[in-house]
Amino acid sequence: MGDAEGKCRLDKWLWAARFFKTRSLATDAIDGGKIHVDGDRAKPAKEVRLGQVIHIRRKELDMEVTVRGLSTQRKGAPEAALLFEETPESMARRENLAVTREADHGRRDRGMGRPTKRQRRDIKKFTGIDW
Repeated sequence: MGDAEGKCRLDKWLWAARFFKTRSLATDAIDGGKIHVDGDRAKPAKEVRLGQVIHIRRKELDMEVTVRGLSTQRKGAPEAALLFEETPESMARRENLAVTREADHGRRDRGMGRPTKRQRRDIKKFTGIDW
């Protein structure tokens, strides 16, 4: 699945590995500083080589991957998954974040937020204000 020369543009690799839907989205993310190669900001035309560590930051996605294969063609998801390997630290961070986000979603303490009908009646009685 490798490229003949053993190198590939960063924006093409991100697109081929299915991190971004289009190359222009990958280029915008690189220019915006969302992609770091070996700890440094990169440019879209930077050559990606095997073994490099790429840090990808998006809305819900924050992962660090090691390049395992090169490709300039976008293929199916199973083949794209062979192009990279996520680091164990990144996997642990993402799992921890998913659990935290899941626990926070949709939870509200009783009595917080808008008053109930009964609470509104009590407020009216106490303050004497008739809305």
